[in-house]
Amino acid sequence: MPSTSTARLFGRGSWAETSRIADILRKETVGGALLLVAAAVALVWANSPWGGAYETLRDTRVGPASLHLDLTLGTWAADGLLAVFFFVAGLELKREFVAGDLREPRRAALPIAAAVGGMAAPALLFVLFNLGRDDDALRGWAIPSATDIAFALAVLAVISTHLPAALRTFLLTLAVVDDLLAIVVIAVFYTDDFSAGSLLLSLVPLAVFTVLVQRRVRSWWLLLPLAALTWVLVHESGVHATVAGVLLGFAVPVVRSAAAGGPEAGPGLAEHFEHRFRPISAGVAVPVFAFFSAGVAVGGLSGLTESVTDSVAVGITAGLVVGKAIGITGATWLVSRFTRAELDEALGWPDVVGLSLLGGIGFTVSLLITELAFGLGTPTYDHAKVGILSGTLLAALLATVVLRLRNRRYKRIHEDERADVDRDGIPDVYQRETVDDRADHRPDRDGAPPPGRAPGGSAEG
Repeated sequence: MPSTSTARLFGRGSWAETSRIADILRKETVGGALLLVAAAVALVWANSPWGGAYETLRDTRVGPASLHLDLTLGTWAADGLLAVFFFVAGLELKREFVAGDLREPRRAALPIAAAVGGMAAPALLFVLFNLGRDDDALRGWAIPSATDIAFALAVLAVISTHLPAALRTFLLTLAVVDDLLAIVVIAVFYTDDFSAGSLLLSLVPLAVFTVLVQRRVRSWWLLLPLAALTWVLVHESGVHATVAGVLLGFAVPVVRSAAAGGPEAGPGLAEHFEHRFRPISAGVAVPVFAFFSAGVAVGGLSGLTESVTDSVAVGITAGLVVGKAIGITGATWLVSRFTRAELDEALGWPDVVGLSLLGGIGFTVSLLITELAFGLGTPTYDHAKVGILSGTLLAALLATVVLRLRNRRYKRIHEDERADVDRDGIPDVYQRETVDDRADHRPDRDGAPPPGRAPGGSAEG
C-alpha cells in the first residue's frame, strides 16, 4: 500500500525555484528602496513652497500631437513606464505556471485563491464605506485591491526579518497574480472611448512579435519597434496601454524547444528578457511613476484632516489594512478547509496574518487605478492618494509588529534553509525528500526532470 502524507500549505518548493526567486526578490528590494525615496521626494516637494513647480513638471506635455501622443510626463510614466512593469509581471506569471513550481495545480491553488480573496474583500469594504454618495466615489472600488511587492520587500529589508523562503515565494506569486487581476480590472472597468479598430490593429504587430520570439529572435531592432507599435495601438483603442505590456509578456516562450536543447540547456528567452528588463522596471519605471504620482499637496493640518476623514480615503485605508488581512487569511483558511491541507509544521496562522497585512501594502497599481477612476487634480483624487499612503503605512506598521514577534522562529527556519553540511552548493533541507517531494519532482519515464526544470540549475524561463 503506498505511503500517504498530508498536503502542506507554504511548503518549500524546489531549490532551483527558491534560488531563482531569491535573486528576483533581491532586485525588487533595491527597487523598493528607490520607490520609497521617489515617493518621499514627491511628497516633500508637493507640500513645499515650490509645490507649483512639481505640478508644472508633472503636467508638462511631451510627444507628437499628430499621433495623439502629446502626453504629460505623469501620463507617460503611468501609461508608458508601467507597461514595462506589467511586461515583467507577465513574464514572471507565465514562467511560474509553465515551468515553475506553480505548474502543479495544488501549489497554484493557494496564491490564486489568496489573490482573489485579497482583491474581493478590500473592494467590498470600499463599497460599503461609500454607498449612498451621489458622486463618482464608487468608481474607486478597485483602488485598495493591489499589493506592491517592491514596497513590501523594502519594509521587510528595513525590519530585517528572516522571512522563510516559502513565505517570500508566496508573497511574490501573490503580488504577480494580483497584478494580472488588476490589469484585467483596468481593461474591463476603466476603459473609456473604446475603439475596436485600433485594438484589432494592435494584434498585427503583436502577432509578428509573437512569431519572432517563438522563433527565439532576440534582435532589439526588430522586437522593440513591434512592441512600441503594439503599445501605441492599444493606447489609441482606449484600453489602458499597460495591457500591451502583459500581452507582450505572455507572448514570450518559457520552455526551450527540442531544437534549442530543451529545458536542460539552461535559461530561455523569457528568463533572458526578465533578467534584462526587471532592473529597468524596478530601478527606473516604478520609481519614476511613484515620483510623478505620489506627490499630493495635503494643504496643512486642516487639509490632511479633511482628506483622511473623507469616505474614499477611509474606504481605501480600511480595504488595505482590514480587507487584505481578511481576504488573504480567509482564502488561505478556505483552501485549507476544502483541500484538507495543513500549514507547514514550522508555521502557524499568525504567520499567515502577518503576511496578509504585508499584502496590504498597496502603492504602484493603486495609484494607477486612482488616476483612472477620478482623474488628475480632482479633490477625490487627492483624498484617494492620502488614503493609499495612510493605508500602506498602517499595514506596514502592523505587519512589522506581527512579523517581528515571529522573527525568532523565522531565524531558526532561515538557518535550517542555509545549512549545507555536505558542501555541494544545495542546502541540505532541499535534499531531504518527503513523500510529497517525490510526488512533486518525480522524473518522467525517461529519467528526465519535470518540464522546465533543469537538474541543479534554473529552469527555462
